[in-house]
Amino acid sequence: MKKNPQDFVAMKGSKPIPMLTAYTCPIARSIENANIPVILVGDTVGMVEMGFDSTRDVTIEHMEYHIGAVRRGAENTHIIGDLPYGTDIDPETALTNAQRLIHAGADSVKMEGPNIQVIQHLVKHNIPVVGHTGLLPQTAKNFKQVGQSSEEAARVMKDAQAIWNAGAFMVVLEHIPYSLANKITSVLPIPTIGIGAGPDCDGQVLVINDALGLGDYWPPFSKQYAYISKTIQEVANEFSKEVESMKFPSNIISFTGTNRS
Repeated sequence: MKKNPQDFVAMKGSKPIPMLTAYTCPIARSIENANIPVILVGDTVGMVEMGFDSTRDVTIEHMEYHIGAVRRGAENTHIIGDLPYGTDIDPETALTNAQRLIHAGADSVKMEGPNIQVIQHLVKHNIPVVGHTGLLPQTAKNFKQVGQSSEEAARVMKDAQAIWNAGAFMVVLEHIPYSLANKITSVLPIPTIGIGAGPDCDGQVLVINDALGLGDYWPPFSKQYAYISKTIQEVANEFSKEVESMKFPSNIISFTGTNRS
C-alpha cells in the first residue's frame, strides 16, 4: 500500500526509511517489487541519464516525462518529484510547476534550500513538500562537503529547522558531517534522509545509477552493489561477435509470445 507523508513521519525513530531514485518504468517496477517505500525522481536524471554537466539543464518537461514513466512502473509507491532549477523562483511559479509534477504522477515534490514562502504556499495548497539542505547541487559552485565550519553548520541547522517550520514532512541532508546530521535528526520531528550524511539519519537515499554501477564515475559517498556498465559492454561485445559470425539470430530459441524489436 502506498505510504503518505503521515506514514513517513510516523516511521521516524522507529524504522529506517530506504529511498532510491528512478527515472524509467522498468527500474521503478523492480524497486517497487523490492518493497522500497519511496522513490525519488530527482533532477540527477540530467547528469546520470541525459549527459548534462549540471542538474541546472533539467526542465519541468523533462521531470514530467520521467515522473510519468516511473509512475507507470510503480503504481503503489510514494513518488517524490524534484522541482528543477528555476521552477520555484516565487510561490505562484512554484505552485504551477508543482501541480504539473503532481499531475504527471508525483505524490509530493522536493525543492532545494530554505525557500520558506514557497514551501508554505505549496503546503497551503495541499502539495506535500520534501525539503533539501546541506549540499545543494542546483546552486553549488563545487561538490565539497557543506557544514564543516561552525558558522556553516549553524546555517545548515537553521535552514533545516526553517524547512520543517514551513511545513515540509521530510528533509534530505546531503554531504554534511555525520555529527551535524545526527544533531539535525535529533532536533527535527520529521524524518531526515541522508545522502553522504552518515548513519544517524532516519533514512538513506541512493541514486539508482550509482547503486547499479551504471556509469563511469560515482560520488565518494555512494555505494555500487553491481557493475552494470561492465555487463552492458560484455553483452554488446558478445552480440557483435555473434552477428559477425552469423550465430545470431540462428541460435535464438523459439518461444510463444510477442517478439519485441
